[in-house]
Amino acid sequence: MIANTNRQGIVDAIRGFSLLGILLANMLIFQYGMWGKDELELFKASSFDHGMHTFVKIVIEGSFMPIFTFLFGYGLFKMMEGLETKGLKPKRVLVRRFLMLLGLGLLHSTFVWDGDILFFYGMIGFFLLLFLKRKAKTVLIWGIVLISLFGLLGLAGTDPEESAVGGDPAKLEQFIKDSIPVYSEGTYAEIMKHRSGPSPMDDMGPIVTTFMLLLAPIMMAPMFLFGIYAAKKNWFLNPEEKRKRYLKGAILWLILGYALKSLKFIWPDFILSGVGELIGGSILALGYLLGAAWVLSHVKASRTASRFAAVGKLSLTNYLMQSVICTAIFYGYGLGLFGKIGIAGGIGIALLVYTVQLICSVLYLKRFKIGPIEWLLRSWTYWSWRGKPKTNALQPVEINA
Repeated sequence: MIANTNRQGIVDAIRGFSLLGILLANMLIFQYGMWGKDELELFKASSFDHGMHTFVKIVIEGSFMPIFTFLFGYGLFKMMEGLETKGLKPKRVLVRRFLMLLGLGLLHSTFVWDGDILFFYGMIGFFLLLFLKRKAKTVLIWGIVLISLFGLLGLAGTDPEESAVGGDPAKLEQFIKDSIPVYSEGTYAEIMKHRSGPSPMDDMGPIVTTFMLLLAPIMMAPMFLFGIYAAKKNWFLNPEEKRKRYLKGAILWLILGYALKSLKFIWPDFILSGVGELIGGSILALGYLLGAAWVLSHVKASRTASRFAAVGKLSLTNYLMQSVICTAIFYGYGLGLFGKIGIAGGIGIALLVYTVQLICSVLYLKRFKIGPIEWLLRSWTYWSWRGKPKTNALQPVEINA
């Protein structure tokens, strides 16, 4: 039980740490919109903001969500193990879990913010069922093959973001300009109407749309699979004994990840710059993840580590609260700061919001064992008001979604 507790503490802390990076990356969308986050010239951004934008693109964006994705795969396998020890049918329970994630994601993306990830997690969960019973080596090979295929798109000069934008650049520019007063001054109803109206996605033909739908699993699946592989190999069991592995892996993947993500900005015409843009984020995520594991294997009992773990234990609640808080800060029905405070200001707000979540998560867990959204998900998953499997067997450690 001690080993399980240590493993759980590190996983929760890493998840909590990843939520900070996710918030920092999502700030670009909260501040400038899904289509405007890479078009800063339309917001009259300063050269300093452009520099900060480059920093965020290299160091943060695309490199923290993969950690969350990795831990989803990791937790999925550990949950299946726990269900099997109770004599329950994992597939039936997991399907209910995925359906709830689909529902939460649909509500989140419809009524709060269009940068939702939960709906996609629910969808890909059904795909991951194919791998939970496979050998660790098989899962690893599939992950490597998929991420390699995705990298090859970079050699072909295919950028999914550019493909998604498509159409007439003038229409995209006009759409972003029209979005600015709506998001910064509009009411909730006006923003909802704008979000449900015409968008640059409408210019995509059926072929490109199908290509993007098929591309999504290739983009995200490798990190889910690497998480399942790590769970099968018990990466976070007895972490004190794995410190050297964590450190070596962190150094290797951090250097490679930073190098690949920097190519687009330093040497944009280099043949591998496209590859770096497409897979550099996932590689850097592995560096961050192993680096965090190395640090936490030394300081797992510290206050800072326990606070990160508290945020991680309430990961779904905190993730959704980030959307509620930040849309209230930037949208017209709140403070209306959309596109007005610059990227550095957005980073400052993100750090402030996350600090509040650190404090509140610790205080909340002193009174309650589980977050409200986590309870809702577990209650539906297990068909139990207590949010636990209906069994008299000893409850194993469970990893949050």
